[in-house]
Amino acid sequence: MQKICLVRGAGDIATGTIQKLVRAGFKCVVTEVSNPSSIRRKVSLSEAVYEEKTVVEDIEAVLCENLDEIAQYLERFNPVIIVDPKLTILNKMKFDVVVDAILAKKNTGLKKEMADITIGLGPGFEAGVDCDIVIETMRGHDLARIIEQGFAKKNTSIPGIIDGFSNERVIYSDFDGQFTHIKSISDIVNKEEIIAKVGDNYIRATLDGVIRGMIRDNFEVKKGLKIIDIDPRYEEVENCFTISDKARAIGGAVLEAIMMLENRREKYAK
Repeated sequence: MQKICLVRGAGDIATGTIQKLVRAGFKCVVTEVSNPSSIRRKVSLSEAVYEEKTVVEDIEAVLCENLDEIAQYLERFNPVIIVDPKLTILNKMKFDVVVDAILAKKNTGLKKEMADITIGLGPGFEAGVDCDIVIETMRGHDLARIIEQGFAKKNTSIPGIIDGFSNERVIYSDFDGQFTHIKSISDIVNKEEIIAKVGDNYIRATLDGVIRGMIRDNFEVKKGLKIIDIDPRYEEVENCFTISDKARAIGGAVLEAIMMLENRREKYAK
């Protein structure tokens, strides 16, 4: 019998996990909010909420609205996306694994009793209390480490350093208003070049590089929301359309953690 996983969130990091699980033979139901604010949209299955279907690398996700549709697409091993931020699907289906991958930096509802195996990505979860396993999400030596007791590293609110740039890589909105694209994902831009608008306010590039991520056109932005990600490495244009090293590492750790716990429980059950 195939295992069924519930993955909470379908942003770029969650998408790396979903890909690993689907490739390994798991069936995945993925929950999202009604208006996802993913930045790396070209590698985020959350786009299915807007487009009904989306493809990232070899994985096609389909938006479903009822249990019949979910069952139909799971049989094809498509990950299915449902708008269900409160996880009401847990009252209708039984899952073998639950992975909280929304990266909220706090626990917004994950509990060990939700499934046989529960996994939280990043800070905010206590392994052994809130869930079975926590996966480290901070770049560096411990990225993707499997934590069986305790917490991941606390959120520093400082983006990881790439080519010597950190805070400059990520642009947060200083305004409320509707977001308008002037440039697009994969465009090469120069520092101070106008690349977008929020309402009537122009947004300028904070460094020379490639736009790796940009929130959807016409999205209603609130002040403080992350809206653009710029990569200083010009050679990274093609990587705007492929799952990142970080997402793949975390996804691999999730798969490893599931297999580790299943093997351990099988061993001790004998």
